[in-house]
Amino acid sequence: MFSGRKILNLLVLGVLVISILASCSRSEKTAKANSSNKKVGVLLVNHGSRSEAWRNGLLDLEKRVRDSIMADGVVKDVKTAFMEYTEPSIATRLKEFDKENYSDVILVPVFLTVSSHSFDDIPTLIGQKDDPKSIELFKIEKMERYKPTAKVHVAPLLDFTDLLKKNILKRYKELSKDPLNEGLSLIAYGDKEYNTEWTKLMTDAADYVKANTGVADYSYGWCGHIAHYSPDSTTIAINQVLQKKKTAVVIPVLVAFDEMFQVQIIGDGIKKIFNAKERVRYKPDAILPDKGVEEWVIHTSKDFTNRIIAETARGN
Repeated sequence: MFSGRKILNLLVLGVLVISILASCSRSEKTAKANSSNKKVGVLLVNHGSRSEAWRNGLLDLEKRVRDSIMADGVVKDVKTAFMEYTEPSIATRLKEFDKENYSDVILVPVFLTVSSHSFDDIPTLIGQKDDPKSIELFKIEKMERYKPTAKVHVAPLLDFTDLLKKNILKRYKELSKDPLNEGLSLIAYGDKEYNTEWTKLMTDAADYVKANTGVADYSYGWCGHIAHYSPDSTTIAINQVLQKKKTAVVIPVLVAFDEMFQVQIIGDGIKKIFNAKERVRYKPDAILPDKGVEEWVIHTSKDFTNRIIAETARGN
């Protein structure tokens, strides 16, 4: 039999449990009510290109991730914006989000690594920064700045993960026939101002391939502005490994396919190699499509969505 004091203690404990459960229920209802006042959009931003193939590669990425990002019901739309050369631009897309009364936009930059685009241009384009150099560039390129009413949350860059290493390893294995007698040449866009970061990106990726295959020698070269869009850097990089190995496996480290880069610049660089058909293995492909990139975009979008909901629940 329970004593009167034990019964009283049990009653008090029961009241406390009920109170805690009721409080949790109210908190959940409040968070849901607050999140229902949020209208969140996701904007996938890439460099942009005059190449339709490049643009289609990024638009295809959007199609592949859309349903998963919007599955929880908080994110109402996913859009793609091209920073340069073509529409829809970042300004165009942000105006659309404002017109549709979005409260928050998660901007996911689909770039390989740090550059003036990620540090200066994008923040200046959306009104979060006033970089004089970027502003002058926008005038020359006729790029529109627009500060939206919606709150823009800028996500970290792609190379914060090991996705690129795995992507390059996979593509190398598809071309490789004899790793012990091959060298690896990585050809990327590059950036003069952030050359240290780009160099590290290349060496880290090449070291990863080296650690997971029998390939012992590698090189890297540039095909973008830093190389004046010349094929010479590609030729030099390939010859570096051919001095030690019978064959060079060339991998374009570019987000999407662009005829100018994969076919003209890198392709012309390969043509300058003596007996290239026998000594060079090359496929003019790109990082996309890649399941890992898709999963990264989905995870990043959901992570920022959860942050927005959490901030809302705290009343921020």
